[in-house]
Amino acid sequence: MTEGYRNPPSGTLLKQSKQLNAGMSQVVVAKKLKNLNSAISRIENNAGDVMLSTLSQYSGALGKKLDISIH
Repeated sequence: MTEGYRNPPSGTLLKQSKQLNAGMSQVVVAKKLKNLNSAISRIENNAGDVMLSTLSQYSGALGKKLDISIH
């Protein structure tokens, strides 16, 4: 198994989590975060580095908690 499959990019994980929450779209998440739809798209498509605070806010908009661990 390659590293990319074991540890998918954060945007990919957020996108999957959003899709599992009924009725959550980029538009809904963008409104909750008071952000542009295009900014949410960039996060989900891993188009750049994302600050931990942004990941935490995005997770919160999904009703989730960001949990980071180092092994």
